[in-house]
Amino acid sequence: MAESGSEALYLLWIDPAEEVPAALDLHGDGHPLADGLWLVRSGLTRSRLYHRIKWQLPDGAPLLVAPLADTRAGWPKFKGMDAGALAWLRGGGD
Repeated sequence: MAESGSEALYLLWIDPAEEVPAALDLHGDGHPLADGLWLVRSGLTRSRLYHRIKWQLPDGAPLLVAPLADTRAGWPKFKGMDAGALAWLRGGGD
């Protein structure tokens, strides 16, 4: 998945209680869904993305990086999230 010239879609969660750097590098194009929750398109594998995000956070900070299928059928269903998330998905998926 990813790093072969293609991008993958991930769900990224960081505990909102953690001190997240203001300049957090998502290593791809990201869109916030809620406090501590993002959709990220990245050319990195899940493992590389996980470690690059982890290294930016305080030691022991809870973190989740989960791959999603970047097709309309694979996108998560949601409501009440930050504005623009569905438009952002449509802009980069099929």
